[in-house]
Amino acid sequence: MTNTPSFYGRRWHDMGGSKAGPILDETHDFALWEKRVDALMVLCSGKGHFTVDGLRRALEDMGEAAYEEMSYYERWIATISQNLIEAGVITQSELADRMAQVAVRGDTYGEASRA
Repeated sequence: MTNTPSFYGRRWHDMGGSKAGPILDETHDFALWEKRVDALMVLCSGKGHFTVDGLRRALEDMGEAAYEEMSYYERWIATISQNLIEAGVITQSELADRMAQVAVRGDTYGEASRA
């Protein structure tokens, strides 16, 4: 079987039923940036900038390495960004400029709030 996207087999992102190690039941306190990614997704989808199908397509198109190397919210922000670019809400250049401005603020929320 190949990784062909069809009903004959599973693709790399279909992890249901696979052995992936134990699931820890401890509470996870989301980082501020993770909460902001979630809020951004809700706000942008509410404004009609993308659909669930568009988000899923972008997630599945990221490739297997994204699932191995990126966290859940890193994949989501990349997917949201891709959909906003495709919808013409922001250009790749505008996004890069904005990311550079944010990077100057510092690595932590405390550093950013002092900037």
